[in-house]
Amino acid sequence: MNAKSSPAGIDALAPLAEPTRRALYEYVVSRGTPVGRDEAARAAGTSRALAAFHLDRLAEGGLLVVEFRRLSGRSGPGAGRPAKLYRRAAAEVSVSLPPRRYDLAGLLMARALARRGSRAARAALLREARSFGRTLAVGAGAPPARTRRGRQAVAIDVLATCGYEPFTDPSGVVRMRNCPFHTLAGEHRELVCGMNLALLRGVLAGLSATGLEAVLDPAPGRCCVAFRAAGKGA
Repeated sequence: MNAKSSPAGIDALAPLAEPTRRALYEYVVSRGTPVGRDEAARAAGTSRALAAFHLDRLAEGGLLVVEFRRLSGRSGPGAGRPAKLYRRAAAEVSVSLPPRRYDLAGLLMARALARRGSRAARAALLREARSFGRTLAVGAGAPPARTRRGRQAVAIDVLATCGYEPFTDPSGVVRMRNCPFHTLAGEHRELVCGMNLALLRGVLAGLSATGLEAVLDPAPGRCCVAFRAAGKGA
Protein backbone atom coordinates (compact mmCIF):
# COMPACT_ATOMS: atom_id res chain seq x y z
CA MET A 1 0.00 0.00 0.00
CA ASN A 2 1.23 3.49 -0.82
CA ALA A 3 -0.72 5.31 1.86
CA LYS A 4 0.90 6.29 5.11
CA SER A 5 -1.17 5.89 8.26
CA SER A 6 -0.76 7.93 11.45
CA PRO A 7 1.53 8.93 13.07
CA ALA A 8 3.67 8.99 9.91
CA GLY A 9 0.79 10.57 8.01
CA ILE A 10 0.53 13.34 10.59
CA ASP A 11 4.24 14.08 10.25
CA ALA A 12 3.93 14.18 6.45
CA LEU A 13 1.00 16.61 6.55
CA ALA A 14 2.42 18.84 9.27
CA PRO A 15 4.19 21.17 6.76
CA LEU A 16 0.80 22.12 5.29
CA ALA A 17 -0.21 23.81 8.55
CA GLU A 18 1.75 26.90 7.46
CA PRO A 19 -0.64 29.01 5.28
CA THR A 20 1.84 30.13 2.61
CA ARG A 21 3.27 26.63 2.29
CA ARG A 22 -0.20 25.17 1.90
CA ALA A 23 -1.10 27.76 -0.73
CA LEU A 24 2.03 26.88 -2.69
CA TYR A 25 1.28 23.16 -2.45
CA GLU A 26 -2.30 23.63 -3.60
CA TYR A 27 -1.14 25.72 -6.55
CA VAL A 28 1.40 23.12 -7.67
CA VAL A 29 -1.25 20.40 -7.41
CA SER A 30 -3.81 22.45 -9.35
CA ARG A 31 -1.44 23.03 -12.27
CA GLY A 32 -0.94 19.36 -13.08
CA THR A 33 2.45 20.13 -14.66
CA PRO A 34 5.81 20.95 -13.02
CA VAL A 35 5.91 24.48 -11.61
CA GLY A 36 8.91 26.79 -11.22
CA ARG A 37 9.70 29.00 -8.26
CA ASP A 38 8.87 32.28 -10.01
CA GLU A 39 5.44 31.07 -11.12
CA ALA A 40 4.64 29.63 -7.69
CA ALA A 41 5.73 32.85 -5.96
CA ARG A 42 3.47 34.96 -8.17
CA ALA A 43 0.52 32.67 -7.58
CA ALA A 44 0.96 32.73 -3.79
CA GLY A 45 1.71 36.46 -3.67
CA THR A 46 5.05 36.00 -1.97
CA SER A 47 8.73 36.51 -2.75
CA ARG A 48 10.71 34.07 -4.84
CA ALA A 49 13.08 33.39 -1.95
CA LEU A 50 10.26 32.56 0.45
CA ALA A 51 8.51 30.43 -2.16
CA ALA A 52 11.74 28.51 -2.77
CA PHE A 53 12.15 27.89 0.96
CA HIS A 54 8.61 26.52 1.36
CA LEU A 55 8.72 24.46 -1.84
CA ASP A 56 11.97 22.83 -0.76
CA ARG A 57 10.48 22.02 2.65
CA LEU A 58 7.52 20.37 0.91
CA ALA A 59 9.92 18.35 -1.23
CA GLU A 60 11.94 17.29 1.80
CA GLY A 61 8.72 16.16 3.44
CA GLY A 62 7.83 13.95 0.47
CA LEU A 63 4.80 15.98 -0.65
CA LEU A 64 6.46 17.37 -3.79
CA VAL A 65 9.02 15.97 -6.22
CA VAL A 66 11.80 18.06 -7.74
CA GLU A 67 13.02 17.93 -11.33
CA PHE A 68 15.35 20.13 -13.37
CA ARG A 69 14.61 21.29 -16.91
CA ARG A 70 15.48 24.18 -19.19
CA LEU A 71 12.22 26.04 -19.72
CA SER A 72 13.44 27.60 -22.98
CA GLY A 73 13.81 24.19 -24.58
CA ARG A 74 17.33 25.10 -25.68
CA SER A 75 20.43 23.07 -24.87
CA GLY A 76 24.16 23.43 -25.12
CA PRO A 77 26.38 26.44 -24.35
CA GLY A 78 24.48 29.62 -23.63
CA ALA A 79 21.21 27.85 -22.87
CA GLY A 80 21.41 28.75 -19.19
CA ARG A 81 21.02 26.64 -16.10
CA PRO A 82 18.08 24.22 -15.85
CA ALA A 83 15.19 25.54 -13.74
CA LYS A 84 14.19 23.77 -10.55
CA LEU A 85 10.60 22.58 -10.94
CA TYR A 86 8.14 21.01 -8.52
CA ARG A 87 5.26 18.58 -8.99
CA ARG A 88 3.09 16.55 -6.65
CA ALA A 89 4.61 13.34 -5.33
CA ALA A 90 2.91 10.07 -6.24
CA ALA A 91 2.87 8.76 -2.67
CA GLU A 92 -0.45 8.84 -0.82
CA VAL A 93 -0.82 10.21 2.69
CA SER A 94 -3.74 9.24 4.91
CA VAL A 95 -4.48 10.21 8.50
CA SER A 96 -7.15 8.70 10.74
CA LEU A 97 -7.45 8.99 14.49
CA PRO A 98 -7.98 6.39 15.80
CA PRO A 99 -6.45 4.34 12.96
CA ARG A 100 -8.94 3.04 10.38
CA ARG A 101 -8.10 1.00 7.27
CA TYR A 102 -11.02 1.45 4.90
CA ASP A 103 -8.53 1.21 2.03
CA LEU A 104 -7.62 -2.31 3.14
CA ALA A 105 -11.28 -3.31 3.35
CA GLY A 106 -11.82 -1.96 -0.17
CA LEU A 107 -8.81 -3.87 -1.46
CA LEU A 108 -9.99 -7.16 0.04
CA MET A 109 -13.51 -6.68 -1.35
CA ALA A 110 -12.09 -5.88 -4.79
CA ARG A 111 -9.91 -8.99 -4.70
CA ALA A 112 -12.82 -11.20 -3.72
CA LEU A 113 -15.08 -9.73 -6.40
CA ALA A 114 -12.40 -9.88 -9.10
CA ARG A 115 -11.46 -13.48 -8.35
CA ARG A 116 -14.72 -15.11 -7.31
CA GLY A 117 -17.48 -12.65 -8.04
CA SER A 118 -20.26 -13.71 -10.39
CA ARG A 119 -21.43 -11.70 -13.37
CA ALA A 120 -24.51 -10.79 -11.36
CA ALA A 121 -22.37 -9.49 -8.49
CA ARG A 122 -20.35 -7.27 -10.82
CA ALA A 123 -23.51 -5.97 -12.42
CA ALA A 124 -24.83 -5.15 -8.95
CA LEU A 125 -21.64 -3.19 -8.24
CA LEU A 126 -22.13 -1.08 -11.35
CA ARG A 127 -25.77 -0.43 -10.46
CA GLU A 128 -24.82 0.65 -6.96
CA ALA A 129 -22.05 2.90 -8.29
CA ARG A 130 -24.41 4.58 -10.75
CA SER A 131 -27.05 5.01 -8.07
CA PHE A 132 -24.50 6.53 -5.70
CA GLY A 133 -23.35 8.90 -8.41
CA ARG A 134 -26.93 10.13 -8.83
CA THR A 135 -27.15 10.60 -5.08
CA LEU A 136 -23.97 12.69 -5.10
CA ALA A 137 -25.35 14.93 -7.82
CA VAL A 138 -28.75 15.38 -6.20
CA GLY A 139 -27.13 15.95 -2.80
CA ALA A 140 -25.06 18.79 -4.26
CA GLY A 141 -28.22 20.90 -4.08
CA ALA A 142 -27.32 22.94 -7.16
CA PRO A 143 -30.22 24.43 -9.17
CA PRO A 144 -30.83 22.78 -12.56
CA ALA A 145 -28.57 24.26 -15.24
CA ARG A 146 -30.19 25.16 -18.57
CA THR A 147 -27.13 24.93 -20.81
CA ARG A 148 -24.52 22.24 -21.41
CA ARG A 149 -21.84 24.61 -20.18
CA GLY A 150 -23.85 25.25 -17.03
CA ARG A 151 -24.38 21.53 -16.40
CA GLN A 152 -20.67 20.96 -17.00
CA ALA A 153 -19.82 23.60 -14.40
CA VAL A 154 -22.08 21.92 -11.83
CA ALA A 155 -20.57 18.52 -12.65
CA ILE A 156 -17.09 19.95 -12.11
CA ASP A 157 -18.13 21.24 -8.68
CA VAL A 158 -19.44 17.79 -7.71
CA LEU A 159 -16.26 16.11 -8.93
CA ALA A 160 -14.06 18.57 -7.05
CA THR A 161 -15.95 17.85 -3.84
CA CYS A 162 -15.23 14.14 -4.32
CA GLY A 163 -11.50 14.69 -4.81
CA TYR A 164 -11.25 14.13 -8.57
CA GLU A 165 -9.49 17.46 -9.19
CA PRO A 166 -11.30 18.13 -12.49
CA PHE A 167 -10.04 20.51 -15.16
CA THR A 168 -11.13 21.40 -18.68
CA ASP A 169 -8.52 20.78 -21.35
CA PRO A 170 -8.10 23.03 -24.42
CA SER A 171 -10.52 20.89 -26.45
CA GLY A 172 -13.30 21.35 -23.85
CA VAL A 173 -13.10 17.82 -22.41
CA VAL A 174 -13.34 17.61 -18.63
CA ARG A 175 -10.56 15.43 -17.23
CA MET A 176 -9.57 14.53 -13.67
CA ARG A 177 -6.03 14.81 -12.36
CA ASN A 178 -6.75 12.50 -9.42
CA CYS A 179 -8.42 9.11 -9.14
CA PRO A 180 -9.87 8.61 -5.63
CA PHE A 181 -9.53 4.85 -6.21
CA HIS A 182 -5.95 4.93 -7.49
CA THR A 183 -4.55 2.19 -5.24
CA LEU A 184 -7.41 -0.21 -5.98
CA ALA A 185 -7.25 0.53 -9.71
CA GLY A 186 -3.58 -0.37 -9.75
CA GLU A 187 -4.41 -3.97 -8.83
CA HIS A 188 -7.92 -4.36 -10.29
CA ARG A 189 -8.07 -1.87 -13.14
CA GLU A 190 -10.94 -3.36 -15.14
CA LEU A 191 -13.19 -3.77 -12.11
CA VAL A 192 -12.45 -0.41 -10.51
CA CYS A 193 -12.43 1.65 -13.70
CA GLY A 194 -15.78 0.12 -14.64
CA MET A 195 -17.15 1.07 -11.23
CA ASN A 196 -15.73 4.57 -11.57
CA LEU A 197 -17.28 5.01 -15.01
CA ALA A 198 -20.69 3.89 -13.69
CA LEU A 199 -20.42 6.28 -10.74
CA LEU A 200 -19.61 9.29 -12.92
CA ARG A 201 -22.35 8.38 -15.38
CA GLY A 202 -24.64 8.42 -12.38
CA VAL A 203 -23.45 11.95 -11.54
CA LEU A 204 -24.40 13.11 -15.04
CA ALA A 205 -27.77 11.35 -14.79
CA GLY A 206 -28.44 13.03 -11.46
CA LEU A 207 -27.70 16.43 -13.03
CA SER A 208 -29.82 15.61 -16.12
CA ALA A 209 -26.71 16.49 -18.11
CA THR A 210 -27.93 14.97 -21.36
CA GLY A 211 -25.45 17.02 -23.39
CA LEU A 212 -22.50 15.33 -21.71
CA GLU A 213 -21.25 11.77 -21.56
CA ALA A 214 -18.72 9.99 -19.37
CA VAL A 215 -16.25 7.85 -21.29
CA LEU A 216 -13.16 5.80 -20.52
CA ASP A 217 -10.08 7.70 -21.66
CA PRO A 218 -7.17 6.51 -19.48
CA ALA A 219 -3.75 8.13 -19.50
CA PRO A 220 -0.81 8.11 -17.08
CA GLY A 221 -1.20 10.44 -14.12
CA ARG A 222 -4.95 11.02 -14.28
CA CYS A 223 -8.35 9.39 -13.75
CA CYS A 224 -9.53 6.93 -16.40
CA VAL A 225 -12.84 8.76 -17.00
CA ALA A 226 -13.47 11.99 -18.89
CA PHE A 227 -16.58 14.06 -19.65
CA ARG A 228 -17.12 15.20 -23.23
CA ALA A 229 -19.96 16.51 -25.37
CA ALA A 230 -22.44 13.68 -26.04
CA GLY A 231 -21.97 12.00 -29.38
CA LYS A 232 -18.52 13.48 -29.96
CA GLY A 233 -15.92 10.97 -31.09
CA ALA A 234 -12.70 10.33 -29.21
